[in-house]
Amino acid sequence: MSFPMIQFKATNTELIGELQDILEQKLHSLTKYIAEDQTDLTCQAEFEKVTAQTSGKIYRIEVNLYIDGTLYRAESTETTFEEAIDEVRNELDKELRRSNKKKETMLKRGGRRIKEMMRFGSQ
Repeated sequence: MSFPMIQFKATNTELIGELQDILEQKLHSLTKYIAEDQTDLTCQAEFEKVTAQTSGKIYRIEVNLYIDGTLYRAESTETTFEEAIDEVRNELDKELRRSNKKKETMLKRGGRRIKEMMRFGSQ
């Protein structure tokens, strides 16, 4: 399974190809959480330079990842776009990992329940 095409948007800044490549490379590591049979995948990324200030944390990145209708969203504002990309990737990784654990837990719980019903009958 490959990561979906990313739709890029730039606000108050010029979007250079190097940043797009870095973001695609970082987000590609999230494919381990995407199942092979999932076809409804969309990814949107927005690069923004906050114009209200001239120094400090002025580079903002927002990434929306839709997997089978479920929205996974991450946003970060840092001193450079590269730092913001790393932070966004970490947030998305945490959300996807939490979602996968929840699905596994529900599957195991259902299996235990079925086994219990088979062993002792329905109660």
